[in-house]
Amino acid sequence: MIKTMKTTLDIQDNLLANAKALAALQRTTLTRLVEEGLEMRLAAPAAKPVRRKVTLPVMHGKGGMRAGIDPTSNRSMLDAMES
Repeated sequence: MIKTMKTTLDIQDNLLANAKALAALQRTTLTRLVEEGLEMRLAAPAAKPVRRKVTLPVMHGKGGMRAGIDPTSNRSMLDAMES
């Protein structure tokens, strides 16, 4: 036995009207039409997000690390930021 649950959905008026017309044309219920649509969406593989190339900024100026800072030490870097 398949258990079902009643729920309320907010659907655009024109979309609901089109869905009811399609359900009548196919001689099925609106509920079955919605179930089929959900089943199709859930079965479809998730779309992979489009990855874009990120260009990191590069400083071409003079200078560098301030004297007395050890770049391998978090404590040294934090101390330099606080002063």
